Amino acid sequence: MGIRSSLSIPLAQFIAGRQKIWMADPVSYQKKWLYKLVRAAANTQFGTDHRFADIRSYSDFRQAVPVRDYEGLKPYIERIKNGGKDVLWPGKPLYFAKTSGTTSGTKYIPISSDSISNHIDSARNAILSYIHQTGKASFLDRGLIFLSGSPVLSETAGIKTGRLSGISNHHVPAYLRTNQLPSYETNCIEDWEAKLEKIIDETITRRMGLISGIPPWVQMYFDRIIQRTGRPVKDVFPDFSLLIYGGVNFDPYRARLFESIGKPVDSIETYPASEGFIAYQDSQEDEGLLLLLNTGIFFEFIPLDSYFSPNPERISLEDVELGKSYALVINNNAGLWGYSIGDTVKFVSKNPYRIVVSGRIRHFISAFGEHVIGEEVEKAMKRAMELHPETVVTEFTVAPMVSPVEGLPYHEWLIEFAHPPHNLERFRADLDAGLTTLNIYYDDLIKGNILQRLVISPLRAGAFVEYMRSEGKLGGQNKVPRLANDRLIADKLSQWKINLL
Repeated sequence: MGIRSSLSIPLAQFIAGRQKIWMADPVSYQKKWLYKLVRAAANTQFGTDHRFADIRSYSDFRQAVPVRDYEGLKPYIERIKNGGKDVLWPGKPLYFAKTSGTTSGTKYIPISSDSISNHIDSARNAILSYIHQTGKASFLDRGLIFLSGSPVLSETAGIKTGRLSGISNHHVPAYLRTNQLPSYETNCIEDWEAKLEKIIDETITRRMGLISGIPPWVQMYFDRIIQRTGRPVKDVFPDFSLLIYGGVNFDPYRARLFESIGKPVDSIETYPASEGFIAYQDSQEDEGLLLLLNTGIFFEFIPLDSYFSPNPERISLEDVELGKSYALVINNNAGLWGYSIGDTVKFVSKNPYRIVVSGRIRHFISAFGEHVIGEEVEKAMKRAMELHPETVVTEFTVAPMVSPVEGLPYHEWLIEFAHPPHNLERFRADLDAGLTTLNIYYDDLIKGNILQRLVISPLRAGAFVEYMRSEGKLGGQNKVPRLANDRLIADKLSQWKINLL
């Protein structure tokens, strides 16, 4: 056992012990964070505007601070970008995490000197939690690949600005930098495909133990490795034993990724966002991700079925229910207040509090009132693939076809298959049956002859990569929305349709 793995075991035990303390009384820790955050920001511009000095309870807080998305908070962000300080949080942000929004254009998410530990320590603790539970640490003595955005940072009003993954790259512990790949110079390459080729040059002869990244870009890395060598990943990297992923639902990518690897490896799912590191997988046996309740974030939850109502219900941790979809709202020590990050989650456990990410608030199809959400299409796809085990899907997205040339409207599933089903029509029928089971409104529209059953449009190999390249979003942390209520993406993907029948 090497020095890194040897030192990690007592550190993992220490972190696990600290984690158990707040896990034993999570509601109390959340309340403490609410009052701590409010007190710290009482004299900021936001705190003055919302009378933080008068807040004595969660009820007071709800009345004082409305739920906002980025657009709602943008006037305060603009003040910071224009040189203001003590606006949302004392002082100025340490960084702006730059991310793209569907309606807001580029978003600038503040990260403070207080909140940076949430991002960095949580990523570290996800790995240490795995080590503590499994006793496996030898991967730390091998190469560690982190597929991420460029660490090159610009400045906005004197505040360093860049992608979250690039910011995080500047905080990798020194003891890991010697076996971290790719090199800093390679990581700075902006063009994803050129960068990927250079990453392969640097890693193909190394003893890699850990690979981390968003699943579609990890898959692209694996594909290029196999193209170069003609061998599965397990033969190129025999020491590879741990995959860390996040950013998207893993299930649609699982079969093809592990087929490319050629052997089972352990994995850790994480839930990082520019707004905060929300949760990570703390168990290899239990479902869900541990919600991080003692890292500078006070969480709130809005039941999804009331989110778009004039007065949506808004609750704290102690009132959540298992199995119910909630819009996730955060308040943190970077100055995000009542901030709806756009994700929906479900609790699968309350002892400890574990969640699954069930979708995006605005990624849905409701052209006829069906309100099909991401979780439902992903579950329907998973069920269909289980019924057709030969099927491997590279990527897919779903959109409504409201005015077809002939017949009733329908949902169009644009799917890039790595291995298509033997019987595409049977697969389509099973996919549709899964969705009708999961969404009673969709089922009613089918039975009422308002919608016809879904249509599958197969896409040629590489279609989604071509689409992302055409949009300037190839690589890094970018991903294709699983579904949309319009045809902006679907119509662009249509140029790559093929006939499998």
